[in-house]
Amino acid sequence: MTNPLLANSELPLFSQIHPDHVETAIDHLLADARQTIATQLQSGGPYSWHNLIEPIEAAEDRLNKAWSPVSHMNSVVNSDAMREAYNACLGKLSEYATEVGQNQGLYQAYQAIHNSADFNQLDPAQQKIINNALRDFHLSGVDLPADEQARYKDISQQLSKLASQYEENLLDATNAWHKHITNSDDLAGLPESALAQAKQAAAADGKDGWLINLQFPSYLAIMTYADNRELRHEHYQAFCTRASDQGPHAGKWDNTAIMEQILALRHEKAQLLGFGNYAEYSLATKMAQSTDDVVKFLEDLADKSWRQARRDLSELQEFAAKEHGLHDLQAWDIGYYSEKMRQHYYQLSQEEVKAYFPDTKVVPGLFAIVEKLYGLQISEIQDFDTWHPDVRFYQILDKEGQLRGRFYLDLFARAKKRGGAWMDDCVCRKKTNAGLQTPVAYLTCNFSAPTGDTPALLTHDEVETLFHEFGHGLHHMLTQIDHLGVSGINGVEWDAVELPSQFMENWCWDKEALNLISGHYQTGESLSDTLFEKMLAAKNFQAGMMMVRQLEFSLFDFKIHRDYNPAKGGQIYQTLQQVRDQVAVVKVPVFNRFAHSFSHIFAGGYAAGYYSYKWAEVLSADAFSLFEEKGIFDRATGESFLHNILEKGGSSSAMELFKNFRGREPNIDALLRHNGIAA
Repeated sequence: MTNPLLANSELPLFSQIHPDHVETAIDHLLADARQTIATQLQSGGPYSWHNLIEPIEAAEDRLNKAWSPVSHMNSVVNSDAMREAYNACLGKLSEYATEVGQNQGLYQAYQAIHNSADFNQLDPAQQKIINNALRDFHLSGVDLPADEQARYKDISQQLSKLASQYEENLLDATNAWHKHITNSDDLAGLPESALAQAKQAAAADGKDGWLINLQFPSYLAIMTYADNRELRHEHYQAFCTRASDQGPHAGKWDNTAIMEQILALRHEKAQLLGFGNYAEYSLATKMAQSTDDVVKFLEDLADKSWRQARRDLSELQEFAAKEHGLHDLQAWDIGYYSEKMRQHYYQLSQEEVKAYFPDTKVVPGLFAIVEKLYGLQISEIQDFDTWHPDVRFYQILDKEGQLRGRFYLDLFARAKKRGGAWMDDCVCRKKTNAGLQTPVAYLTCNFSAPTGDTPALLTHDEVETLFHEFGHGLHHMLTQIDHLGVSGINGVEWDAVELPSQFMENWCWDKEALNLISGHYQTGESLSDTLFEKMLAAKNFQAGMMMVRQLEFSLFDFKIHRDYNPAKGGQIYQTLQQVRDQVAVVKVPVFNRFAHSFSHIFAGGYAAGYYSYKWAEVLSADAFSLFEEKGIFDRATGESFLHNILEKGGSSSAMELFKNFRGREPNIDALLRHNGIAA
């Protein structure tokens, strides 16, 4: 049987992909990519875009299109066999990437193209790809002596494997804990939708009663609504000690040693390349100019937000004491009493709001908003190959009827699926001999699934999450750049990549837009003006607390990488405590092991870069302020954002693209205003 990963098909053949296909296919495609490089270099020059870069790009595209479904299935339908196959290839892919980055002949060939008269004849996207490549050669150790190059390669392979182990430990620890409940009184306070989810989970496990677990919808429901304080405490402890030396599975999937190794290896890698620390190395591909700039940016935001955060917490403590007689507010009480306080002061219940956001209304409403902004048409495709029955598939046409992109939508939480929400590329846009390769995206969330005849009901936060990921998807799919290295999100500075995603969230707060995405799941009734006004009044409820929490994560991430000292080790929790002393207002218990599940920085792409969320939030708030001036569905402004940001990918610097759209550099005022924080 033909290996489906070698079919180079238009879309992945998910139902045909088996773990035993993976290593064979990746070995074949790596050999092909290596041979392509060797063949193109054999001529000795003169080198050009067409006789060097284009064939190598084509070979690597085939490799990426084979690896993409493997990596994706490992995240969304994880199994022991797929995990083993995935891990067997990580070192090989890392080795190849380092080998290419340290290929002296290839580096000199790129340099020759850059220095030739033909360079000026290339389009700006091609020039940007060559400039990025020359930078990346240096960041891969092309200038290092042979022994240090070998060490760099070893470090890169180890880091790849450690990140995978970290993620696997977290997934296993998350799946391992659950609690079977047979007495309904233990779940007093939970809304019907959460009870239905818990009952459905128990039935799926062959049990009566209710089953709660550490999938985020279940955890959030307990922390927000469960009257049983002991249950909240137990659930909180299980959740915030996952993959650590604490909690109900203490030591079983412990990420402690992995985190230490990751930090040590990152620091060594940065120093090999001549950087003082990994934070400096990280900024080499970002907008921010220096580590001091990043820390100053975060600390300035913290200074502006801390007093409001302190006031938010004091008001919550007073409310819990006065209205409920609780005088020792703990971390596992915050969500519960915050919801009580929200209902008390704003007569706004999250559960009441959820009823107006069934996925059957939100998803088509999101598409309608995008259609109004950019003149696109989004339609569902029924016949497609998939990895799970929940998945849906769509295409995007522009106003000329041209196919611009397609995407898979996988919305619901389930066992063997990594937590969180993300967009990832399946296929990237590029021009080929056969024509244009249409970009394809994966859009993945972990919302509560439908129960019985009731559709999935989303919290307003989840609606924002969906809009966020769709913003990433639009950035990937609407690109008009024909060269792989800077099409879509490729080549975009990492601290600007969140601009289109956070930008999309703004439409979740406009009544005209909300009319498109809301409708009561039973009656179809639109979100009333009264309920909308309550939502708006409560929009910045505890905004100070939420701001400093994100700043805590960002400063912690940046400082453990900037201040790493090999003689002292990672000092992970000492650093986290110092940051908490500086910016946090909520005190967490000593058993809290947040860092052990902070996969964004230990297993994702955000190491010394988590600040990007806040950095890009400044860009997105400022970009949206132009829509506030012109009208949120102003087509001219929408088309300007489409043409200047979404279509350009990484073909120019993010600052240049932003200035082309906004007419000036960004400022922080709109972000503070949107959060109700005084400038």
